[in-house]
Amino acid sequence: MLHGQRFTLALRRVEKGEKMDLVLRELLLRCSQLQIPIDLVLLDRGFFSVAVIRYLQAGRRPFLMPVVTRGRKASHPQGASGTRVFQSWGRGGLSEYTLKESGKNARSATVGICVWLRYLKGRRQKHGKQRLVYAFWGFSPGSVRALAETYRARFGIETSYRQLGEAKAKTCSRDWRVRLLLVGLALVLRNVWVFLHHEVLSSPRRGMRKYNWERLRFKDLLLWLQHEAEKALGLCDQVRPERAMPS
Repeated sequence: MLHGQRFTLALRRVEKGEKMDLVLRELLLRCSQLQIPIDLVLLDRGFFSVAVIRYLQAGRRPFLMPVVTRGRKASHPQGASGTRVFQSWGRGGLSEYTLKESGKNARSATVGICVWLRYLKGRRQKHGKQRLVYAFWGFSPGSVRALAETYRARFGIETSYRQLGEAKAKTCSRDWRVRLLLVGLALVLRNVWVFLHHEVLSSPRRGMRKYNWERLRFKDLLLWLQHEAEKALGLCDQVRPERAMPS
């Protein structure tokens, strides 16, 4: 994220069962090669593991991610355990937690914990309390709400995925290299669209630029490119009949 705008910086194939700390290592290495400074790494819950946390801590990279709920439930005779303890908090707050691996030579990692308690108030047709639990390290949150709002900035990645689907060319090929190439091209097109709005189509104003998204929608850009491709490839939208239509 740069000035509130999202760019895709690296792309990698991930195979089933591959360790996520190795995936993250290669992606962050690519960003370092591009000389792109990283202030804060926002991760999804799939990266909540001892290996990933220890790697980020060793590299002195501040991070923020949701906590995966594990352990006994509060209804258990012995009470809640593990990270499920934070789901029983009556109010929001900060704490610490140490993750431990299982098995021989198990490692551990300690992170800060933030619990944000909010009332749904009919949001998504739901009512009652919702506890959002985050793990963080490398920085001091100003408040529980501020930390939760910081992570909300990552939610826009879902929009990037949707636009990726709009721009990705369809193929019947089962070759992963072809399919990954088409994904990469779609993400490049989205980067170009965001760059154009930031550099050319935005209006200057004090404090922050005003983005005029209505001037060029992503679908319009794709349609323009489609027309140019049709011209370059000599697309013919007429058919010569063999005989005249009967009257």
